[in-house]
Amino acid sequence: MLLTTPINEIERVFGVAERPNLMPRWNVAPTQGIPVIRREEDGRHLAMVRWGLVPPWADDPAIGGRMINARGESVADKPAFRDALRKRRCLVPLDGFYEWTSVGDGAKPRKQGHVIRRRDRRLFALAGLWERWYGPKGAPPRDPPLETATVVTTATNATLSFLHDRMPVVLDPADWEAWLDPATPLAVVDGLIRSAPEEWLDVVPVGPKVNSVRNDDPGCLDPPQDLAPSKAKGKPDDRQPSLF
Repeated sequence: MLLTTPINEIERVFGVAERPNLMPRWNVAPTQGIPVIRREEDGRHLAMVRWGLVPPWADDPAIGGRMINARGESVADKPAFRDALRKRRCLVPLDGFYEWTSVGDGAKPRKQGHVIRRRDRRLFALAGLWERWYGPKGAPPRDPPLETATVVTTATNATLSFLHDRMPVVLDPADWEAWLDPATPLAVVDGLIRSAPEEWLDVVPVGPKVNSVRNDDPGCLDPPQDLAPSKAKGKPDDRQPSLF
């Protein structure tokens, strides 16, 4: 995930008052902190949460590493997500996200990253869900609780189909309030879980720096160069996972 837009612009676009000291991020990885926009009784607020939803009933917060996204087709039925879908929907602001393909023949194909952004390069928002985890059952409650979030996904569109058969749900700004409002009927919410129009996004190949979660700087957007497959793949313990 990519978010380098200054906080004052995030504040303006989403109508929030919070101004945390958000550092530019070029390579946000699952289980790291991300900002989300959520609706409370007095309006919209920005909160920092951990990417990877931990359900309230979980015994171990490590489960969040397997819940960085939620399939839109089944999110209303899955025990980990269904309550959050009804009551705790959020927006995940970003400037772009990454996906990978394998390039080259033979036993060691190269991992080729791509950045997906709006064609007009504007800030946009993904459909998310958030939760609070107070600790395992029977243990003293955490104070404060652990707050986490997941990204809702759907079938890909034609623009991104060569990368993956899934994509995150990119919400139209006109639908942000309906997604955030817990009073929105679930039938309407379900209708918002759809592929983005093909003309909204474009895909640009990037160099191998983005392949490693250890790299988080503007070089992650550098164009690709001819590199040996062994240099492009990174170490097994720090490769960026395919997210969607």
